[in-house]
Amino acid sequence: MAKHGKKYNASVKLIDRDATYESLEAIELVKKAATAKFDETVEAAVRLGVDPRKQDQAVRGVVVLPHGTGKTQRVLVFAKGDKLKEAEAAGADYVGDADLIAKIQQGWFEFDVCVATPDMMSEVGKLGRILGGKGLMPNPKAGTVTNDVAKAIAEIKAGKIEYRLDKAGQIHAPIGKVSFDSEKLDENLKALVDALSRAKPASSKGIYLKNISISSTMGPGARVNANVYR
Repeated sequence: MAKHGKKYNASVKLIDRDATYESLEAIELVKKAATAKFDETVEAAVRLGVDPRKQDQAVRGVVVLPHGTGKTQRVLVFAKGDKLKEAEAAGADYVGDADLIAKIQQGWFEFDVCVATPDMMSEVGKLGRILGGKGLMPNPKAGTVTNDVAKAIAEIKAGKIEYRLDKAGQIHAPIGKVSFDSEKLDENLKALVDALSRAKPASSKGIYLKNISISSTMGPGARVNANVYR
């Protein structure tokens, strides 16, 4: 069993593991319990009332957090011709086609999000195993396979995140940094939960939003009252 340091053990005492808090109170407790020397990420974990083994209950999508994630996303765009110029003008960090594909095949990964125009996907498909394993493969459902590369880049830079149900029936997603004002974190959390609510599968029965908890990168978690969002 892993041993925790004095700071962590002290921060654990700030949060009652058996209690359920209103979102703002939970956020403020998580901020107080964050003791790392860096600006920790605040992450939400949402357990959904779906069966992850059933394809018709898969929950996946994107949401633009109103206050961003606090992280600057490096965007790579696979495109040709005029779309290359459009991507550059929109603020893409890297643009290219065959040259970037070859570079990635050689082990280069200095980017956070990939966008591709539809006509590039037959070539980008060669990177399926490489990018797919890292969750970086462009996908139409995530809005990263599109001819409107300017819009895609703008949304990513503004704080668009992708969420996806894991095998345990949970969604894990960042909602900002510990340094954010509590109100901004609260608004980001609400945006995420609202997006999940809209993504509820028609075949899902019973309680959909089972429970919500938030935590910082190195700190303990706090349970949030999910009834408010139901």
